[in-house]
Amino acid sequence: MAEIATLARPYAKAVFELAIESDNFDEWSNNLSFLTKIIENPTISAAIDNPELGKNILTNLLLDVSEEHLSEEAKGLLKILVDNQRLKAIPQIALQYEQLKAEHQGYIKVDIVSAYSLNQPQEQEIKARLNKRLGKSVDINFTVDKSLLGGFLIRAGDEVIDVSVKGRLEQLASELRR
Repeated sequence: MAEIATLARPYAKAVFELAIESDNFDEWSNNLSFLTKIIENPTISAAIDNPELGKNILTNLLLDVSEEHLSEEAKGLLKILVDNQRLKAIPQIALQYEQLKAEHQGYIKVDIVSAYSLNQPQEQEIKARLNKRLGKSVDINFTVDKSLLGGFLIRAGDEVIDVSVKGRLEQLASELRR
């Protein structure tokens, strides 16, 4: 995982610099999101892993699939990634780009997993508390995972806050084993 993150870093920074120059942050977000979906498709992933498929055929295949969905600059990035055999790094490039974008625009992306669906007032309360705690505006993505049993799992950049029942039980079990 760390290796892919390391490989992705220069590409994410380059894309971010292009986004700054042309002030098209959202377009790059859309391009990278689309490319991630393409390479995660099982058929495309198998084609990428096929050593008998040449770079030109692979490039043409990917450009045909994404013809109307990518900007010209994103098509250029795609060609570079094929040439350098870095297609598998696209999801990590997208992730790192989004982190750079959020930092630049003064907000932080936060993923919150809860055991149950939250209502609007609960979401607003959590958002207000995170804004205060992190000192930044937050962009929250809420998901549900019933295996948490109760509480929340919050990921904000490198910080993880586990206030779930499952997390507390695991912590207690770990303490008891000592």
